[in-house]
Amino acid sequence: MTPDKLFDLTGKIALITGGATGIGYYAAEGLMGAGCDVMIASRKARSCEGAAEQLNQLGLPGKAVGFAGDVGSMEGVEALVAEVSKRTDKLHILMNNAGKTWGAPLEEFPWDGWSRVMDVNVTGMFHLTQKMLPLLRKAGTAEDPARVINTGSIGGWQPRGGQAFSYSVSKAAVHFMTESLAGRLAPEHITVNAIAPGPFMSKMMAFAIGTEEQRATAGASLPLGRVGTPEDIQGAVLYFASRAGAYVTGHTIPVAGGANAGIPVPYDRVKATTVVDDE
Repeated sequence: MTPDKLFDLTGKIALITGGATGIGYYAAEGLMGAGCDVMIASRKARSCEGAAEQLNQLGLPGKAVGFAGDVGSMEGVEALVAEVSKRTDKLHILMNNAGKTWGAPLEEFPWDGWSRVMDVNVTGMFHLTQKMLPLLRKAGTAEDPARVINTGSIGGWQPRGGQAFSYSVSKAAVHFMTESLAGRLAPEHITVNAIAPGPFMSKMMAFAIGTEEQRATAGASLPLGRVGTPEDIQGAVLYFASRAGAYVTGHTIPVAGGANAGIPVPYDRVKATTVVDDE
């Protein structure tokens, strides 16, 4: 394969849950730019249809279609699998991106705030992957595996979720599930990887970085000094989805401006030291 084809996804078909906005929408645009046809699903059919229409107006090589798909229950998962199966007999890329969050003080955190988040972020992700296996198996080969890409969070790596207790725990579970499924599915020519985003503009993050001032403040706390952009998500997703990442499975990549590396120390505050090596 020539280097110019390393990220080419012409002829591939993808499903992105929670793809009408935010990270899912960014990923859909990136995949379509590489030639992939993308199905977008979320609880709100009209939002998905509208997002697909917007994406198709960009003139990208790939095409998009949107429809309803709820991974918050077994019935919803089965209905989504049935809808996808009507449209294709194989699935090259499954991006499990649908997510839910809930915030409340520790002493007041409700049962529903835990169970509903887990139902979507963990249980629904697992069972959708399970039910999509027949389509993924048909698409994967030893040289070009089918791909499962899960959306975790930097909040599942570090306690950054504030009062969103169930969200952080659910994303830590996503990272662990990614490793568990990768080992099980590798012999079947299916890779399983995850991204762990930091602050990106989305409906879920609007409360924290919805204004320019908030984004500047959030960016200043990160080693790279800014919040994420669509291109940052697209680069990571394209790597996992394309030939470039065909030999990688079981990994979670933080796409978080260095948040996983800690708070940077300004260079002018670092005292010079002399190291003597006697050897």
